[in-house]
Amino acid sequence: MEAPKTEEKEKEKSDYDAYFDMIQSRKKLSASLQEKLTAAFTKIPVSTFPQVARGKVIEILADTSIGDAVKILSESNIVSAPVRNPDTGDSMDWKERYLGILDYSTIVLWVLETADLAAAALTATSATAAGLGAGAAGTLGAIALGATGPVAAVGLTAAAVGAAVAGGMAAEKGMGKDAPTAADELGEDFYKVILQEEPFKSTQVKAIVKSYRWAPFIPVSTESTMLSVLLLLSKYRLRNVPIIEPGNPLIKNFITQSAVVQGLEQCKGRDWFDSISMHPITELGLPFVSKEEVISSESDELILEAFKKMKDNQIGGLPVVEGPSKKIVGNVSIKDIRFLLLKQKLFTNFRRLTTRDFMNTIAATSEETRKVISPITCTINSTLGEVISTLSLNSVHRIYVVGDGNEVIGIITLRDVISCFITEPPNYLEEFHGPAIKEMLIKEKNRK
Repeated sequence: MEAPKTEEKEKEKSDYDAYFDMIQSRKKLSASLQEKLTAAFTKIPVSTFPQVARGKVIEILADTSIGDAVKILSESNIVSAPVRNPDTGDSMDWKERYLGILDYSTIVLWVLETADLAAAALTATSATAAGLGAGAAGTLGAIALGATGPVAAVGLTAAAVGAAVAGGMAAEKGMGKDAPTAADELGEDFYKVILQEEPFKSTQVKAIVKSYRWAPFIPVSTESTMLSVLLLLSKYRLRNVPIIEPGNPLIKNFITQSAVVQGLEQCKGRDWFDSISMHPITELGLPFVSKEEVISSESDELILEAFKKMKDNQIGGLPVVEGPSKKIVGNVSIKDIRFLLLKQKLFTNFRRLTTRDFMNTIAATSEETRKVISPITCTINSTLGEVISTLSLNSVHRIYVVGDGNEVIGIITLRDVISCFITEPPNYLEEFHGPAIKEMLIKEKNRK
């Protein structure tokens, strides 16, 4: 009876190690150089890493409304923040104190899935919308639109949406519309419902943060080394690593993939950096994502399909291509999903919006025009140092490797770049952080 459990445990381990083992096997670097690089990061304490802007981590309380959370993120000019549980009092256990990370993609994914339920309510007359029972309304939503899972986690029903519409959103607009038509024409009215009307206005952050999270929440101590952080950001796929002081569960800092790569750029001239950055990317086995593995979006594809591909494949972005040769014409990242919520013109037409139209609208109204119109690329002959400089200069999370016809033949992410610099000593995480951190990573993988 023990054999199956052992085999399952080995499978979990091999799943975690497959990416990193592949990287190590592709590197055309001497073992001594790789050991030198890894040793360098074990000597750098996390406490020396630059602090976040303003020197203070912005937190959002779990009982904050979705609307207020959007306001906090916008006014602080940040795209994500840790969610703290106000009910834990003076607990010194960070697992009790923090529920996870909330970001714009979390909010917008919730909004888009809830839109279908709102559309069901808009098909009813004002009288029906106001008086529909919760059970019947829930059935209506499930049958008409397949609204399950995350919507249920939010605790919303078509009856609640219908009551909001009947209470102040001119419910007669919904009369005579079928659900798809109502969803297509929701636009400004639905935008107002989400941020200004009940029950959306009072829906709390804690209702969605766990259902929609993209990565586990695993902090490390200020006494940890940068090797621990780099392993979590690369091999174990964390997007950011919270930093806490020993015996104090409050988050003191955040270290992101972007911050690490920008830090690497500043290491030019140091022996350990130059010893690897001068190598062509092919000598490091890059790109790790090959032409056959590239997930892309056609420019005439619906933008919702592009975001769905990111969510389903747990990736942060993808190239936008055109024609038989798959020539790259743009880039869409999961962070861009926030524009659907922040730009009302986009939200109004989100069901009919193509990837091309989405990019063009952002380009016409955003300071990030160049990033949207001109995807960041390199060639197979580029050096790792050149790739790092390009990623750092443009503050992007991926660079596309293109061939002679500007077709995408590979992708290099921030995670890939970080992975080039390190190896994992045997049992490193367990030795320095205990078995709990590995258990959490495996638990998160099983959840997905």
